[in-house]
Parts: sequence; structure tokens; C-alpha cells
Amino acid sequence: MTRVALAATGPAALEAGLECAAEGGGAVDVAIAAALAAMCTEPGVVSLMGGAFVNVWPVGEHPVVIDGNVEMPGRGLPESAFGHGVREVRADYGGGVTMGAGHGSVANSGAVHALAVARDRYGHLPWRRLVEPTARICREGYPIGASAALYLGIVRDTLFGTDPEAHALVTGADGGAIQPGETSTNPDLADILELLAVQGPSLFTTGAVGRVLVDDMAANGGLITRADLEAYEPALRTPTMRAVGGWTVALNPPPSVGGPMLAVMLGELARRDHRSWADVLDIQRRVLSYRLTVHDQSRDLDHDGHALLAAVERHGLVGLPTSASTAHISAVDEQGNACAITMSSGYGAGMVIPGTGILLNNALGEPELNRLGLHAVATGTRLASNMAPTTARGAAGSALAVGSPGADRITTALLQVLGHTMLGGDTLQEAIDEPRAHVRFMPDGRVRVDHEPSATISEGIAQLGLDSHEYPGPHMYFGGVGAAELGPQGLIAAGDARREAAVGVSA
Repeated sequence: MTRVALAATGPAALEAGLECAAEGGGAVDVAIAAALAAMCTEPGVVSLMGGAFVNVWPVGEHPVVIDGNVEMPGRGLPESAFGHGVREVRADYGGGVTMGAGHGSVANSGAVHALAVARDRYGHLPWRRLVEPTARICREGYPIGASAALYLGIVRDTLFGTDPEAHALVTGADGGAIQPGETSTNPDLADILELLAVQGPSLFTTGAVGRVLVDDMAANGGLITRADLEAYEPALRTPTMRAVGGWTVALNPPPSVGGPMLAVMLGELARRDHRSWADVLDIQRRVLSYRLTVHDQSRDLDHDGHALLAAVERHGLVGLPTSASTAHISAVDEQGNACAITMSSGYGAGMVIPGTGILLNNALGEPELNRLGLHAVATGTRLASNMAPTTARGAAGSALAVGSPGADRITTALLQVLGHTMLGGDTLQEAIDEPRAHVRFMPDGRVRVDHEPSATISEGIAQLGLDSHEYPGPHMYFGGVGAAELGPQGLIAAGDARREAAVGVSA
């Protein structure tokens, strides 16, 4: 039996992953099982009907990223079908956000398809064994995490109040707000998972769930058609590679946004001599300014992402023009196989696929991912994504899988953690526990640094002359990095107290 280190999103995901490890599963099996559990037991945070990126680096092989991100639907629909079907929801979450919800906000999902491809290429256990633990957990009950409870407490009525099935899933047993640690069940979803274990992802395309989804979309102004479901295929992509310290790092490539931005930041940090907080914040400011003013307006993220990487490779940061909810799983086994999976369903569309217990994504209604406007990209186009699951190899067979939730804080959280450990010599847990800072571009044009308490961070902010906002302590706003490593000390899993850290190493 192979031993595996796992950093998961909560106790249900950790239980599902370690159960598969006990049956002989390797890093990829364990990560997939944990990811499926996270998608089904963290309502409002992530769901089966979202997007996912799977970064796998098998021993003795090249790394690969399996792109299962959401894409623009609407194949076969007339032009008049686009541009509506979305209702505006304002939520006092993360400093305030206005999102689009409803059937017109739902993108074509690929998360389950990507997990299935990863299992087919790199897994050892049968698909059904990866799904069965989550089916049981959904039927018997699972604790609601603090992150999900916080979010649902804010949007339970405004976002989910129009769909009785969805509202029931995000409401506590007493009819009020669901509480952290409260046990929840989802028997409809358990039934669907039992079918998924046997039928595989076809259940969501040509199968019963796919048919219900298409009918529901057609009746309520949604864009997903049967042609969309049948056309979706995960894409196998070559990661963006960077040398950082003694490590070779494999990052999510274009058309992802998060991976290329992280690659640029890490490369620049590695080139600098002192790597003070002023350096870290300056790198964030310059790269994120480029993203805001140039990259987020792109109509071809694949082309423009590679162009960005090439420009920075030639000229450094001088080459840059100056003009919703996620979950992450990391697993490494004792052979050195590494798997990092990041998933997202946005803020949620506010409803379920009828009779299934599956909450829908609102990727077409996330303002930060649709800066060109509602339904502005071509049908079949992968949407922008901040997700940046990362794997790496170091000296003497060391292997690392790492990632984080946190929207646009994903890249800055990972920059700091990888910088601390690969360039600064911190252990993984020390690097994750270090105070964090994130450069924000405010609506009024100001540049502000949000940060956790730290005298050295404050000194760096002062050196750059930037505005700042200090949080009272470690805060979930700054992500929730999860990492698993095979190193000189053996297998290690490290989690982030900012969110529900659930880590373990199989016996």
C-alpha cells in the first residue's frame, strides 16, 4: 500500500481521500476522491457543476495540466438568446460584491470530466471507488465548514431564495442560517453520485442529469444546450515551467490567468537579490496592474498569456505595458507522484438542477471573470480563471503539490508561500503561517495593500508610499493554502488555519 500526504478542504474531503489511500490509491486517486467530496460537501463554495484544473506530475514523466474549466455555452442558439437571463445580486461579502445569478449565469462545466481524465491516465483505483465515499458521506451527513457557513449566512436569501430546493440545501435544521459544524445531508445528491459511480461523466452529458439540465435551461432563459454538453472535452496542456531556488515548478498555463501571473511573479522574485516585502509588493503591484489594464480585456487569453510570458522572459517586468469561491486539494505519495486540483463554481447561480441536489455555477455572472461584458465571448471559449494548482520537483526526489482558494488572492498567496519556502528556507507550515499581503486596485484608482499584522510588511508599504488596510489577524480573505510534500523528512501535509485546514498522511 502506498502512503500519501493529503491537504484537503475539510474533514469530509480528508476522510474520502484517506479512505482511498487505505485501499491502495496513489496521489492522483486520493486527490480525486477528496476533490469530489469537497464539491459535494461545501455548498456555496464549490460544486460538481463547476470548473477544475488538475496538475499532475508523475514520477519519471513530464507534468501535465488537465483543463476542465468552464466554457461559454450557447451552441445552436440564436443571437437573441444571449445578453439576458441574469439577475443582479448584491452581497456584503469580501468587501462587497455585485454578481449575476440565474440560469443565464451558468457556464458549461468540466470539473467532473477533468477528474475522470486524470483517473484514466494516472489513477490506480476504479472510478466507482473514488466516488463511493462521497455518496456515503452525503447520505449520512457531513459538517458545514466555517467558510461555507459565513458565505451562506450572507447570501442564503438574496442568492438562493428564488429556488426552494437550493434554499433548503443552504438553510439550517432550525430554518435559520446554517451554522459552522452543523451536520447537513444531501440525499438527492447521494442518489446522483451512486449513478455517477457506475455511469461516469456521461451521466452529465447524454445521461439523465444532462437531459434535466438542458430542459431546465431551455425553460428558464439559460444557454446550455445538449450540443454544449456533448462538445465539451477537457484539454491536456503543457504547464508553464519556472526554476525557483532549487526547484522546478510546473504552473497552470494559458488560457488560465492565475498560472501565468504567478509564473511572472515567481520568476521576478527569484531574480531579485534581497526579496524584501517592498520587493514582494512591488512585484504584485506591477503584475496585477498589467492584468487589470491589459490582460483582463483580452479576447484571446491563450495567445496573450503566452505573449506575456515571452515578454517577461526577454525583458523582465520592464516588458510589461503600464497602461468567486474556490477549493483546493494537494496530494503527494511516497513514490513522488504529485497532484494538485483547484476547483471553482463561482458565487453560485442560486439554484440546483431540479431533483439532483447539484448547485449550479454562476461563472458567466462573475464580474472579475467577464470584464468584456455579459455573454461577450464566443461560444465554446474557456473563461478566464484565477486558479493556479502547482506541482514542483526539487533535489533528491523531492516533490510538492500546492494551491489555494481565494479568487485574485490565489496568486499573491502562492507567491508568498513559495517564496518563503523555495527562496527563504522556511518549512511548508512556516511559510503558510507567515503574515500575508495583497495589492488591491480600488475603484477610485488608488492602490491599496491589504495585509495581516506585520511590522516588516508595514515597512515595505511605507517604502513604496502605498495606502494600506490592516486586518486584525490571519484572515480567510488571504486564501487557504494547502500543500503536500515528499522531502528529506518524508511525507508532509501542511494546511492553512485561515480556512479549514484538514491534513493527514495515510498509515
